[in-house]
Amino acid sequence: MTTSAENRTAVIKDIVCDILELEEDEVTETSLFKEDHGADSLRAIEILASLEKKFSVVIDQAELGRMVNLRGVEEVVAEAAAKK
Repeated sequence: MTTSAENRTAVIKDIVCDILELEEDEVTETSLFKEDHGADSLRAIEILASLEKKFSVVIDQAELGRMVNLRGVEEVVAEAAAKK
């Protein structure tokens, strides 16, 4: 993983933890936002909007189905960034 990818991962985790009101050690790469952390669809949309603003990318709301954990979010953001 490159430094920029590591930095992006850290920023994504910060955004997710802030919106879900969780401590960083509570969220793992594979913990599920809805099932493990009680996130609802409004929180998912907040995460998507924050990511778009932070990384200056456009993420289709259809991608929300993949954005169920940190790993999924990282993949969606990386793909959106590659399209810029």
